[in-house]
Amino acid sequence: MAHLDPLEEREPVSGATRSDFDLSGQYGDPPAALTPASVLVGLVEREGAYSVILTRRADTLRRHTGQIALPGGRRDPGETPWRTALREAHEEVGLHPDYVMLAGLSSPYVTGTGFLITPVVGFVREGFTLTANPAEVADIFETPFGFLMDPANHEEHEREAPTGEKRRFYAMTHAERFIWGATAGVLRGLYERLYGAAVA
Repeated sequence: MAHLDPLEEREPVSGATRSDFDLSGQYGDPPAALTPASVLVGLVEREGAYSVILTRRADTLRRHTGQIALPGGRRDPGETPWRTALREAHEEVGLHPDYVMLAGLSSPYVTGTGFLITPVVGFVREGFTLTANPAEVADIFETPFGFLMDPANHEEHEREAPTGEKRRFYAMTHAERFIWGATAGVLRGLYERLYGAAVA
């Protein structure tokens, strides 16, 4: 994980930033101010390989209902990005911070809905238990890290926005689970950081 950024505050954001606009260009005016948020890319060792903890968002949420997501959320005032990721993972899936060894930060990701997401990568040691917070999470599962980091599995899809513009985005389909949008973009950004893919 030498290609990750160290656990240091980095505001304003420096270096490469990925976004919802990477494949489709600008499809609307970007928000004037971005809301800081973090997600945890939790790596669990399974039989000599790693998997990533993912969730399916609850059907009762107002935004991104039922979508696949990394544990995470908006940052509280005074919090570091990694403290946010650990707190949100604990609140959403019951992952206690004591089981997570932080490795570093991946490329910041800007969403079309106005969030600046800091992906926090950490190794999750054995012995942990997970319990979904039903108000936020409908399901918890793991997806092989090798699958997510294989560019052959990084599909490009296109949908029409409510305003009529075409939006292109990354997606990864594993075990009938469709991982797309910001989650797929964050994972694609991590692939670029770790394996040296060119960042446009």
